[in-house]
Amino acid sequence: MTADDRQVRGRTGLDPGTRPAAVPGELMRLFVAIAPPAAVLDELDALIEPLRARRLDLRWTSREAWHVTLAFLGQVDEATAARLLPRLERAAGRHQQVRLAFAGAGAFPAATRANVLWSGLSGDRRALARLAESVVAGASRAGAPPPDKRRRFQPHLTLARCRTPADVAELVAALDGYQGQPWTADRVHLVRSRLGASEHPRYTSLANWPLRTVPDKGPDKGPDMVPGKGPDTGPVTTG
Repeated sequence: MTADDRQVRGRTGLDPGTRPAAVPGELMRLFVAIAPPAAVLDELDALIEPLRARRLDLRWTSREAWHVTLAFLGQVDEATAARLLPRLERAAGRHQQVRLAFAGAGAFPAATRANVLWSGLSGDRRALARLAESVVAGASRAGAPPPDKRRRFQPHLTLARCRTPADVAELVAALDGYQGQPWTADRVHLVRSRLGASEHPRYTSLANWPLRTVPDKGPDKGPDMVPGKGPDTGPVTTG
């Protein structure tokens, strides 16, 4: 395990790996993500904990698996996964680190008939969207176009899933005023998802690449961290 891998394990719930490993002919379920720091996830987890007890009908996701998805790639074979590595490395190298914070909540497709309850983001959302666009373009050139590549980018950190459409408006309202501590997305991960005996998938970071360091501009504090707002327009939610 490299020093970078040890840092990943210490900061996040992703289990670091080395390179895509698969039995010849086996397909891997892959996605590309950023991993928030452990302290940020701990803060959000503490906020969510009392809500879990109130809604036992929901399938709450585990804190160890929390991440922000940039692109879901679906089933990918070993050869295509190998082609992904240089493409994603180049994509990451084109972008600077992104300042973000978790803020508020929402639901897909709607709070009164939700399939997914999520936490949202504030911060430099435009930069995050540009990073996701580069990841999608690189994956497509490698032969792994995201199945939902034409869908508008709406990243989300999934807090809970609903077995059947559920009314989570009360939970969304309870989290509406939340504004988490700012954090910096400093690298991109290629992640493998394995479905096991439990209802929670296991995520392994197969490879990761650093984003460029933001030049020091002195007293500039960076993007505004107001829930639902930022230095650009349009909603962004988090995966």
